[in-house]
Amino acid sequence: MKIAVLGAGAWGTTLADMLAKNGRETTLWAREPEVAADIRQYRENRVFLPGVTLSEALKVESDPETAFAGADYFLVVIPSQFIRPALAGFRDLLPERPVIVNASKGIELSSLAPVSRVVAEALQGKAPRYAALSGPSFAAEVSKDMPTSVSLGCEDLDLGRELQEAFSTPYFRVYYTPDFRGVELGGAVKNVIAIAAGIADGLGFGHDARAALITRGLAELSRLGEAMGGQERTFMGLSGMGDLVLTCTGDLSRNRQVGLKLGRGQTLDDIIGEMKAVAEGVKTTQSLHDLAAKLEVELPITEQVYKILYEGKDPARATTDLMSRDLKDE
Repeated sequence: MKIAVLGAGAWGTTLADMLAKNGRETTLWAREPEVAADIRQYRENRVFLPGVTLSEALKVESDPETAFAGADYFLVVIPSQFIRPALAGFRDLLPERPVIVNASKGIELSSLAPVSRVVAEALQGKAPRYAALSGPSFAAEVSKDMPTSVSLGCEDLDLGRELQEAFSTPYFRVYYTPDFRGVELGGAVKNVIAIAAGIADGLGFGHDARAALITRGLAELSRLGEAMGGQERTFMGLSGMGDLVLTCTGDLSRNRQVGLKLGRGQTLDDIIGEMKAVAEGVKTTQSLHDLAAKLEVELPITEQVYKILYEGKDPARATTDLMSRDLKDE
């Protein structure tokens, strides 16, 4: 098994290093030549994952032709809004039946498509086999060998079991499910709820508010996920509830940090300008807002986050409007 990892951010670097340490022949592709050169020289991604010594077995390239040569397995860790052009540009470098494992979390804004559909369309003419890897996992913790459990969704049972074995280590436990759509959607939607939880904490609300947002956020995740073909059971698992709890409570979450700063009065432009890495939930909020209208699915928390991010609504006012909605059954 030769694996090419597309994307040398913190998460891509962490997964590539983990695979290399696990005995898999792994090449990390970095878009920026200077990042690749720096990693080769110092065995550390000083830009996106400082302080973590990387395996000597991990190869790093900025030339995609060199990075992808001989690989049949491609782990995609590129921000979701850039996956389509990246894969379309690499199409002629990939084998006829590439295995695409998506570890990014988002919904494409232009098409409102989940990553599985983006991959199929970007690689039209080939026969990609798809899997989604998602769950409660911070790069900073996985890179230090802290115990972590995630879900791997793949419709092909044999391939799913093969990937489960390839990614599992003594500290990184992978659970298999055939519901790839549920896995990829859980990873996308939870980022929006994490922004909401951060806003609530930034406004100085207590644990009660956060618990309510997590619980009702799970209801939104499940409603939309089922409408798009996911299974309710998946949303109760690691890639749904598990990841939702982590990103709503853990300060390593970039999406939660965006919400915290919004709640404390910073503007979105200033917040994004300060960040090195992408907070997927910002774009996903817009995607979910449009999807909810298209599918006629009610997402009240997402709706208020959208109004805060894109219409300049005051977060305190959004809270009042959310709490004063018509009373309903649970």
